[in-house]
Amino acid sequence: MKVLVLGAGVIGVTSAWYLARAGHQVTIVDRGAEPASETSFANGGQISAGHAEPWAKPEVVPKVWRWLGREDAPLLFRPRADWAQWRWGLGFLRECIPGRFEHNVRELAGLAGYSRDCLRALRAETGVQYDALTRGILHFCTDERDFAALGHHANAMRSLGIRRETKTRDECLELEPTLSRASVVGGVYTPDDESGDAHAFTIELARLCERSGVRFINHCIVAGVEAEGDRATGVRGEAGLLEADAYVVALGSYSPFVLRPLGIRVPVYPLKGYSVTLPLAGVEKAAPTVSLTDEAHKIVISRLGNRLRAAGTAELTGYDPNVNERRCNAILERIRTLFPALAGIEPSHRWAGLRPATPSNVPCIGKTRLRNLYVNTGHGTLGWTLACGSAALLADLVSGRKPQVGFRTLQ
Repeated sequence: MKVLVLGAGVIGVTSAWYLARAGHQVTIVDRGAEPASETSFANGGQISAGHAEPWAKPEVVPKVWRWLGREDAPLLFRPRADWAQWRWGLGFLRECIPGRFEHNVRELAGLAGYSRDCLRALRAETGVQYDALTRGILHFCTDERDFAALGHHANAMRSLGIRRETKTRDECLELEPTLSRASVVGGVYTPDDESGDAHAFTIELARLCERSGVRFINHCIVAGVEAEGDRATGVRGEAGLLEADAYVVALGSYSPFVLRPLGIRVPVYPLKGYSVTLPLAGVEKAAPTVSLTDEAHKIVISRLGNRLRAAGTAELTGYDPNVNERRCNAILERIRTLFPALAGIEPSHRWAGLRPATPSNVPCIGKTRLRNLYVNTGHGTLGWTLACGSAALLADLVSGRKPQVGFRTLQ
């Protein structure tokens, strides 16, 4: 079949790759000059299959109230005259109800593990390079209560077959000696997890896609999808009307704008995240080589070759893509606290991206009410983690095959 993929982020490009591998003739349409130029450009770098958990959980609710009005808060809600924002916020609180978190974790865990396996197989097959490290992820705590809660979750996750190893402070520092001793009380280590540069991966995979016959149409803003009866009939854009046998919407936070006129609603809203990137020339030994998650500040830290990427926080502020320097500075100050030897390093890049989030963090994948229109969006903070598995699952659905992983698809 001819398949048209809308969006060239990590989700769209991986979708194109697996669709092409399934024998389809694939075209990608994107408004950017090159793939991965927006939300996939500078994320935290973690493939955190062993810790694929939503932000929405019961213990977050009291923290949300404490964070209100704090410019450096890990989760910041900026009220707007936007019903979609308020509906998303109310949905987030609903997902914090006891039992919902556990349900969502089970949904995410299977897809995340499958996605990690797909990524490893793709890497072995193609040799794609993206500063990958396979040293696991250390989720560390600086507060005893957070450590106790993390240990409790680790026990629950083991019942799902996920390897999580509880570590004392000394064991954390043995795994990553560059961490400041005063900052750590303990942590949980997921040895099967990985890290790498999502932007570099997407760019390289796009090149492999082109060699496989995938066509890219850049600088093309999607104006809408035409439909007749129960089928999509074309995509309106600056390149005219683009027609195919099947269509995949992978436009991240902008997916609802294309789907809503068709009467298709997905609970996706932008959850803005930030990152800073530090050059490590001359101070390589002072920087971590194990990917880290800071529980207190909701920051992830990954070594990407001769760079250090620190990313995190979530800001519910609509579709504003601008960088808030105060929030980037808060991440930077935290890095300087955790790694005093890096205190004199200035960032080479400050970035903000609009993560396409559902309240539950469970993505929307599958067929819509139009039988040849599919979606692959809503991955939130787990886009890089879930990309390959989501794409493989989608390719199975488009090809009429039974998916190789159990997941609650749209249909």
